[in-house]
Formats: sequence, structure tokens, C-alpha cells
Amino acid sequence: MPFHQVLVSCAPGDAISNAALELRTLLRRAGRSEIFARYIHPEMMDEAFPLEEYEQRTTRNADHEDVLLFHASIGEPAVFAFLEGRPERLVLIYHNISPAETFRPYDPAFAGLLDGGRRELAALAGRCVLAMAVSQFNADELIALGYKNVSVTRLIVDVDRLRRTPPDGPFWEWVDGLDGPVLLFVGQLLPHKRPDLLIEAFHVLCTYLLPEAHLLMVGAAPLPAYAQRLYTFVSELSLHRVHVLGRLTAGQLAAAYRGAGAFVTASEHEGFCVPLLEAMAVELPIVARGHGAIPDTLGKAGVLLPPEPDPLLLAEAMLEVITDDSLRAELIRRGLERLPLFDADKARAAVLEQLLGVL
Repeated sequence: MPFHQVLVSCAPGDAISNAALELRTLLRRAGRSEIFARYIHPEMMDEAFPLEEYEQRTTRNADHEDVLLFHASIGEPAVFAFLEGRPERLVLIYHNISPAETFRPYDPAFAGLLDGGRRELAALAGRCVLAMAVSQFNADELIALGYKNVSVTRLIVDVDRLRRTPPDGPFWEWVDGLDGPVLLFVGQLLPHKRPDLLIEAFHVLCTYLLPEAHLLMVGAAPLPAYAQRLYTFVSELSLHRVHVLGRLTAGQLAAAYRGAGAFVTASEHEGFCVPLLEAMAVELPIVARGHGAIPDTLGKAGVLLPPEPDPLLLAEAMLEVITDDSLRAELIRRGLERLPLFDADKARAAVLEQLLGVL
């Protein structure tokens, strides 16, 4: 039996695309499994097929016993129409949809896709035979939208891949040569992740508390207007120790994680937050804010701040995890103890169990 997956977009380094690739490896043990997407980044053309090629790429006529898995994270009318018109049983994998209001000032069209995504998500409630949410936060949203058969099924995140990846030599030399403690943020530079608040807090840190610190900001910046605002903000504050690095290669990312002294995020909306697990795996203390699924993912394995946007409190927390050796050791220990909860093999087994329940 085929288990094909559908995404709106497939892009390198994207957490949802990575989850689909991990799931494809698992599903191919049970039958044929391919990834189809409405939009495919050029670097991912070998990993996914265009959605419009679905019928010609599948080798048998689909029926009501087959299973189609849809990764929901944004709206896309063409994808919604495709799903509505298919005969297969539909399994939803919900990664969460970002709040549209934070995007509206920078890209109204993109905000419209997010609004549409929530409407489409609600409309699919009666179509799905199973909804797998990657966190309890996501599951609660689905239940509120009328979904009946909802399970919390963790993402398949293979943090050992990060551990095994050799650091990029020249990039490692640069990180290792920075003249002070290094704070690391990994995630797309988007409004709901509040990189602006993180920059503001770092300005407090390096101006009044720890002037020798550096901040590495790693991740794609898909909204040009918002990215320009961040670059201007960094320039206006003369923050020469803030390094906005964009998307890195696997080797460069490994070097950034291994050269950092702590992981920090000011995000206000996460459906799971994979970088938290990566930070635990490479033994970095973590500072985060209590929004979305972050408390569920982080547990007690980091400093969890209140939801309020307080740059001074965030700066003080960054100072503590960098300078307090006993706190650092305790947070690292808690992270290593928590990591097995998200074991990749356990996650694979849970996904198979859920799908077997559908079959």
C-alpha cells in the first residue's frame, strides 16, 4: 500500500521538510512512499515531486483504502483543492500555523495564506481519519477546530545526525576565534520568532552586563521587508558582535552549535521547536520564553522565562547561563536526561502504531 506525503513547500533546512524526509524513510519499509509539494526549492528537486504530477507518478489507481499524509503548516488553495478531491483516506500531520497578524505589516499576501490555512484546516476536520499533532499545544488547537481522532505523535528528529556531522573547518576556525562567549539562535528570521526582541536583549547584555559576548543568528530570512528591518536595527544599535548568518550548511551548523556557549530564543509561537532538542544534544544550556509548544518541548531542561517581552530579563538570563558554571552544568544535565523522551526510534514506532491503527 502506498503512503504518499503532501507538503505545501519543500525546502532545505526546513523542519517540516526534514520531518517528511525522515517519515519517508520509515514509510518505505511498509510500501511505496513519495513526497509531493506545491512548491519545491531547486536544491530539493531530487527529494520531492511537483503536486501536479501526483497521478502520473503513482503506479496504481488510488482507492478509499489508500492513505495520504498531509503536513499542515500554511494555507494553499491548490493543495486544499487537491486534498478535497482525492479518494484516499487522509491523515493530517499538524506542525501548527503561525499567527497571521505578525506577518501582515511585512507581507500581507503571506499573512493571507496563513489566514487561509486556518480556514482550510477547519474544513478538513471531517475529511481526516487521523490527526497527528507534534505537540500537545498543536493537539489542543485541532480539538478546538472539531477534530475527533487526535493523537500527540512526536516529530522524528534524529539529533545524532547533528552529533555525527563534522564541523566545517574554516567556519569552525572563525567561530572558535571569536573573542568572547557565544550565544546561538537557530530558526527562521520571522516576526513570530521575535529575533528583534533577541537583538534588543543582546544590546542590553553587551552594553551593561557582558560586553565581550557574541550573538550568532542562524536561519533563512524569507520575508525581505522584515529582514531589512532587522539589519537596520542591528546597524542603528552598532551591534558589531551580532552576526546574522543566514542559512548554513550542515557542517557550518554543526560548528555553530559546538562553538556556542548557550542557545537562546525569544520566539512567541512554536508548534514544537526542533533547535531545542539540537541544543540539548550538543550540551548547550537553553534560555527560552514560555510560548506555544516551547514549555512542552523544553520541560525543565532550560531557563523558561515568562511570556512577557522583557528584554532586560532575557539579557539577565543570558548572562546567568553563560557565567554561572553550576547553573550551566545543571541545565546541561537536565537536557541530556530529557532528550530520550524524544528518541527518534520511539517516535518512529509511535508513527507506525498510529498508522496501523488507521489500517
